[in-house]
Amino acid sequence: MADFRLIADRIAGDIAAGRLRPGQQLPPQRWFARRHRIAPSTAGRVYGELVRRGLVVGEVGRGTFVRAAPAVAHGRALIETATSAPVNLELNYPSAEGQSELLAASLAPLLRGDVLTEAMRPGAADGTAAARESAARLLALPGWRPEPAQVLFTGNARQAIAAALASLVRPGGRIGVEELTYPLVKEIAGRLGVVLVPLAGDAEGVRPDALAAVHRAAPLSALYLQPTLHNPTSSTMSERRRRELGRLVVEWGLPVVEDRIWSFLRPDAAAFAAHAPGLTHVVDGLSKRVAPGLTVGFLVVPQDRVEAVGAAVRSGGWSAGRFALEAAVRWTGDGVVRRLVEAKRADVARRQAILTEHLIERLGGHATERLGGHLTGHLTGRLGGQLAGGAVRTDPRAYFAWWELPAPWRADTFTAAAAAHGIAVTPGTAFAVDPHRTPDAVRLGLASAPEGELARALRTLADVAAGGPPGSAGG
Repeated sequence: MADFRLIADRIAGDIAAGRLRPGQQLPPQRWFARRHRIAPSTAGRVYGELVRRGLVVGEVGRGTFVRAAPAVAHGRALIETATSAPVNLELNYPSAEGQSELLAASLAPLLRGDVLTEAMRPGAADGTAAARESAARLLALPGWRPEPAQVLFTGNARQAIAAALASLVRPGGRIGVEELTYPLVKEIAGRLGVVLVPLAGDAEGVRPDALAAVHRAAPLSALYLQPTLHNPTSSTMSERRRRELGRLVVEWGLPVVEDRIWSFLRPDAAAFAAHAPGLTHVVDGLSKRVAPGLTVGFLVVPQDRVEAVGAAVRSGGWSAGRFALEAAVRWTGDGVVRRLVEAKRADVARRQAILTEHLIERLGGHATERLGGHLTGHLTGRLGGQLAGGAVRTDPRAYFAWWELPAPWRADTFTAAAAAHGIAVTPGTAFAVDPHRTPDAVRLGLASAPEGELARALRTLADVAAGGPPGSAGG
């Protein structure tokens, strides 16, 4: 029996030597199997190994292609500087004018010797009484207000996700997630030894019928959702969808991890936790509200789960630093967080206007808004009834946009073409849970680039899309 890894090594060598070029399509697996005199199942394992190594990308209904852009490194995507491109639309950390000065003034009292001594002590999973009260007030929404005793703290929201999942799911367990999900959740699942199960969805997120079918076929251990401003699509669940899903998880006793990291931009969207309060573990943080460098992760858990989740925080070494907690209490209490949130809501409106003017309209499209509990701010580029530049899906209050590319563009070839013009974007493969179902789409982060650079970059991307990939009729 042929060793599929040795065959994959030979194909990898052909890619490295340039005998297989970026963007080139590999033959169908059955043809590949006949050519190499191996079983079709072995050919499938070869292709799977090449996907795992990040050398090729498999697209359902289209085939398998040599990557035109390098695979996103594990544990790195969307967190830290990952490119030397002059305009980075991968990173997505919003900043308000005068932010540093505002934060510094609020921190000044912490620098007194007596106060600083206390702030330098080790942090605990449950923080301090003042921190719990402050976080409960900050996170409260109409219809849902956590009790201070339910609040735990981590160094950031990513650690809060890890702690919640580690406390809920044993190695080998199954976690239901949206088909496209936050890339670090994939990394966390790999480290915990748990399996992510993609759940089919629509414009509002996970469909209740899809969740029911998966859970009944093989029970899930937990559910991870981004119901408000889902990353990367920016969709927000209607209250009706939240009620439907809430009813199912309560019926099954299925724990939920609700990621609300971007929800401060949509205060009108209630917490999913209101529909399953005894099961939902709410994750939030200060990295987007305030700044990524000095942040705190919040984890609101059911009362009977405080000890178990707190133990996971401690064992993972994920407790928030005491200085960061003290800073968060001061920033929240003196109104700094509120002022920054208001400034960033105004900032995102300006950047959405830039997106519309310099990408949507340049593609020959227009902005439309669908209400009635469905996706708000669905933006499409159309020309003569046909999609001229693909479809750009976003929410007027989101700091990112999901661009479903026009044929014959693929995500990796477009990412490589953008990089050649000095612009870094995130390919859809970074978000896809199933590596064999990779969308021909890219995510555009609108928050980090200065507004002038953002406008120029979006104009360039529109021109790149219109020109078509190298070797195509348009390119």
